[in-house]
Amino acid sequence: MTAALLLVIGGAADCATAARAVELVPSYGLTRATDGDQTKSNVGLALRTGLAGPVLQSEIGVSYRSEEYYDGALKVKMIPVTASLLVRPIPSLHADAGVGWYHTNYDYAASAPALSDETKQQFGVHLGGGLEMPLAPKMALDLTGRYVFMESQESKLIPTTFDPDFWSMSLGLAFKL
Repeated sequence: MTAALLLVIGGAADCATAARAVELVPSYGLTRATDGDQTKSNVGLALRTGLAGPVLQSEIGVSYRSEEYYDGALKVKMIPVTASLLVRPIPSLHADAGVGWYHTNYDYAASAPALSDETKQQFGVHLGGGLEMPLAPKMALDLTGRYVFMESQESKLIPTTFDPDFWSMSLGLAFKL
């Protein structure tokens, strides 16, 4: 009886520790805009915390990415700040969904002097999933892919609109703190 009680208390303590576990995930990734013709690199940093045992986590992340449109006539530089909810049906796999605030700078080429650069704040949502492979007791390899949905944007170039949706794939190291 005492051994069973200790086992139950120990299991509850493990779940409570996992719920409070914090991970710091620096990453390097690739993005490709649905209307773009290039795959570009991005860098990011995420902070994950447990919400309800090891199955549910929250994540706050920030990254930097840039894309070119219209053969380089428009350069878009973006700093996404995202909040996500991760569900882990098994410890090494996760599905995620979230929202993001996208600070975006539109830089028009000098060959179009009548067009002025501009900066906008946009809202988007994302869906994705990933895989985490342990490397050491407090470190894991983290592979995450996401699709980001954003509203179509107007452009001062022809065609007058473009779709800023993009795919993102990142590879990082998850450090358990």
